[in-house]
Amino acid sequence: MKISRNWLQTYFEKPLPEGLSEALTFHAFEVESIGRHEGDIVLDVKVTPNRGRDCLSYRGIAKEVSAILNLPLVPHPYGITDIKLEPKTEALEVTIENPQLCPRFSAAYITGVKVGASPDWLRTALESIGQKSINNIVDATNYVMFNIGQPLHAFDAAKLTENKGVRALDVRLAKKGEKMLGLDDKEYALTPTMLTIADGNTGETVSIAGIKGGKPTGIDEATTAIILEAANWDGVAIRKASQTLNLRTDASDRFQQVISPELTAYGLRAATDLIVKLASGAVAGFVDEYPKPQEKWTVSVSLQKINAVLGTKLAESDVVDAFKRLDLPFEIGGGDFVITPPFERLDLVIPEDLIEEVARIVGYDKIPTTELSPFPKKPEINKNFYAAEQMREKLISEGYSEVFTSVFADKGERVIANKVDGVRPYLRANLTDGLKDALERNTRNKDLLQLYKVKLFEVGAVWKDNKEMMMVGTAEEGGIISEEPLGVVAASAYDDLPISKTERYKTFSKYPFIVRDIALWCSQGTGPVEVLNVIRAQAGELLVRSELFDTFEKGEKLSLAFRLVFQSFEKTLTDAEANLIMEKVNAAVAEKGWQVR
Repeated sequence: MKISRNWLQTYFEKPLPEGLSEALTFHAFEVESIGRHEGDIVLDVKVTPNRGRDCLSYRGIAKEVSAILNLPLVPHPYGITDIKLEPKTEALEVTIENPQLCPRFSAAYITGVKVGASPDWLRTALESIGQKSINNIVDATNYVMFNIGQPLHAFDAAKLTENKGVRALDVRLAKKGEKMLGLDDKEYALTPTMLTIADGNTGETVSIAGIKGGKPTGIDEATTAIILEAANWDGVAIRKASQTLNLRTDASDRFQQVISPELTAYGLRAATDLIVKLASGAVAGFVDEYPKPQEKWTVSVSLQKINAVLGTKLAESDVVDAFKRLDLPFEIGGGDFVITPPFERLDLVIPEDLIEEVARIVGYDKIPTTELSPFPKKPEINKNFYAAEQMREKLISEGYSEVFTSVFADKGERVIANKVDGVRPYLRANLTDGLKDALERNTRNKDLLQLYKVKLFEVGAVWKDNKEMMMVGTAEEGGIISEEPLGVVAASAYDDLPISKTERYKTFSKYPFIVRDIALWCSQGTGPVEVLNVIRAQAGELLVRSELFDTFEKGEKLSLAFRLVFQSFEKTLTDAEANLIMEKVNAAVAEKGWQVR
């Protein structure tokens, strides 16, 4: 998430220190990059998955900074008590088909708004994190989403059907074959597993829940009344819909993390107040469907356990200080710290979660390193792993190279339920098909690989005869491709396994190579290394392989034949370029008195 330093500063009365990125990186989240926007510093913060529930927002990041730097926050405008969404309105009705998929749906009916450009402060704030300013209504919803983490959506109330003075929204699953035109002018084909918001009076879908609003009810310059929605959605349902539609939005990123339904009230209240301030208008009332409110919970941990897990000697005062800085309400009883996490900290559920919080606030650098305790018994050897390693060593010693081919195939016994694509919908029933393809590909490159004969092997699973089997397959030039079950050998000789060592790695060029052969008549006693040194000196960096491949004697003369492979890491070589190099090589060997055959 991109964090504007100027925007973050609004949460603090005292100026933020210079080492902000280091503080976040060493105590909370890695700062991947630091950029600038119109004199502002913008941090790209990599929020960890377990904290996406509360820290994909400025409020969440501000609370982290406050705890890490022990820097007081500006008081929240709504305090810490529950927000009342009042007065209620009879002009809007909301029905929820499945409360498990939509735990809460809150909405505000605002009339008399004037849609226009956003003020400079709002436009600058959004543009600093890469968001385009649209209008004061839409910008307000985006600002609140980034500010406190609750996504919102505004409907043009006049574009929803009115029945006896009442407009209605129906939260339901999409119908088979249903489509919706999005605000991005793209038409989306919906499936019955996708959550939608429909016009309750007509049944027409007006929003893909938690992902994208519909264009027919979008805000424009003629809008004078809006229905502002702040809902809570099932994270799994949102993630699946987003993946199916190949549609990822800032809203879907937050909902799929599973945020607290308590946050809808904070988001709706903040956005309503901001819209009234920016676009005038008046709040006609609220609707809040919240069938099963989130219950409070406690998590306990003892000082003894904290020190035992961390290997520290922290005092009770150290832990108290950490919990206070993190704004985690607690009581001490019976030697335990009993924490009542804030509603948004859904990640705090077990004692170890609290221990991690203490550790990062105290500082990981303050935690001593300790040796692992001795393992009580000799580790058991995985027989399949041992057999595979032994087979690898055997085949490598015989000149084979290992390959890894795809487990997906065009045919087989087992169909993949969640296909990556439609090209290979089965799990492979053999290794030979993949080895055949690999053999053909590598044979074309054997000169580059400096091989006279390509020999390949693979150790892997196949699925046939209604079971999964480990197989070993081999392939070499001549059409000789075979496979057999991987035998489970006795592990008694495990310690005698030879250890292969790789001395160096070298990257491959993606560009084609050119092969040239050169044969020379030399005097007896001329060594191949001497000739190769002359060739290599003239060929330069484009010569990637060079070796002697033939020799014979005729009288007092010695014939030496060399294979030269040329390749560039920057472009495709031409024959003309290779010929020019060979001319230099020929001239150099001629000076040595060697005759090119």
